[in-house]
Amino acid sequence: MALQLIGAGLGRTGTASTKLAIEQLGLGRCYHMGEVIANPSHMEYWIRAAEGKPDWDTLFRGYAATTDYPACTFWRELSEYYPDAKVLLNVRDPGKWFESVNETIMSQKMVDYVKDTPFGALNQLTIWNTVEGRMFDREYMMAHFERHVAEVKATIPADRLLVFEVKQGWEPLCAFLGLPVPSEPFPRVNSRDETRAMFQSMMSASAESGLESRLDQAAKKMFGQ
Repeated sequence: MALQLIGAGLGRTGTASTKLAIEQLGLGRCYHMGEVIANPSHMEYWIRAAEGKPDWDTLFRGYAATTDYPACTFWRELSEYYPDAKVLLNVRDPGKWFESVNETIMSQKMVDYVKDTPFGALNQLTIWNTVEGRMFDREYMMAHFERHVAEVKATIPADRLLVFEVKQGWEPLCAFLGLPVPSEPFPRVNSRDETRAMFQSMMSASAESGLESRLDQAAKKMFGQ
């Protein structure tokens, strides 16, 4: 199965809600960082991709779409490798995005917690390096976010791209994908408080359980896997 939809939006732009929405629409399974957390063996594939040796067909076997890190880091490569796939760019206010990542996925506690682990190596290569290690610098991060959005818009043809805010709900996403609008509310998950609580729970878990086990438990809690 070739990817049909490539998520170019950075993490903490409603990507978890978008993942659930895509799957609810019946497009197929959507690859999100939660998939890496639930399947630690995937880390090796992402590290190889960061080293310029991707195996996209193996990594995305059984998936129809992507959102979130680490796939959004490779939006350009994926859009070229899957030329028939549409591209979805999740966006939000840059200042609110920084505040969100600074309290969750790029918080000092989270970085310190995973930096000497395989998951930390994955984050280093696919996320932290993209911001030159300056994830705590508000002005730099906001500019990084804006550059990313501008680059995607300048690269992907307008008829292949949807710039999307989750607060817009079903209509623009369904119109873009040519699918009917569901009667159910648009999913809303992975709020800042929920993510912060998940990380706190993960970091306070017994050290004996091992990082992979703790990450797996956190993924199951958040994504119901």
